[in-house]
Amino acid sequence: MPLTKQSNDISNDVDVQAIHGWINTPAETRSVAGFVAGPGIQRLALKFDIERLNEALEQCLKLDAFMGNMQDQGFAALPLTQRPGQTEWTTNDLSGRYWIRTGEDYTEEPREDLVPEIDFSEFNPKFKGTYFEHVHQELTKRFPIGRTRVLSKGLYNCNSWHRDPEPRLHIPLVTNPGSLFVVNHHVTHLPADGSVYFTDTRGYHTALNGGETQRVHIVAALAYEQVKE
Repeated sequence: MPLTKQSNDISNDVDVQAIHGWINTPAETRSVAGFVAGPGIQRLALKFDIERLNEALEQCLKLDAFMGNMQDQGFAALPLTQRPGQTEWTTNDLSGRYWIRTGEDYTEEPREDLVPEIDFSEFNPKFKGTYFEHVHQELTKRFPIGRTRVLSKGLYNCNSWHRDPEPRLHIPLVTNPGSLFVVNHHVTHLPADGSVYFTDTRGYHTALNGGETQRVHIVAALAYEQVKE
């Protein structure tokens, strides 16, 4: 059916003007390939050697395997720290307390038990002598550090939309341009170049891997006072 001329002049309609403005503005396609700081996600000055980080990853995976019963869903953990003398890890140790909204009424509910991060003060003796031990030493010089894990995320995979009791430090080891981190309303990519990123995971957040390769990060909990509710 041919289009007919509209009888009313809507050129001043605010939505028409907005759409015309957006159409005439080129889409942003460059900055998404790098890190853009924002509320809840900042890059520290501290930086590590990415080649040595990946060498350490290979060494540690020869000594132990990723743990967790969610590996089929793309989530697995390799503990770098532990409670003194710890030899076994529970599912709660690998994950820990978080809050989530799942229902249509948006009511928030807690999941799993609170893990006292400060208890995880010992570097995993299996991995002593690796570059990961150096990383842990440098972090603990500066901050109270709790659970420090290597977390793996499969391709085309996303975490739940949730919040945690404490903020975290992220050190990407393996990533791809489709791997994104979201805190509240800010979304960005964390390049694997040895950088350390502060992520305020006390706010609602998720990590997603929209790429075609695995995503692997060191994630260290900052063991300051935890949010209890």
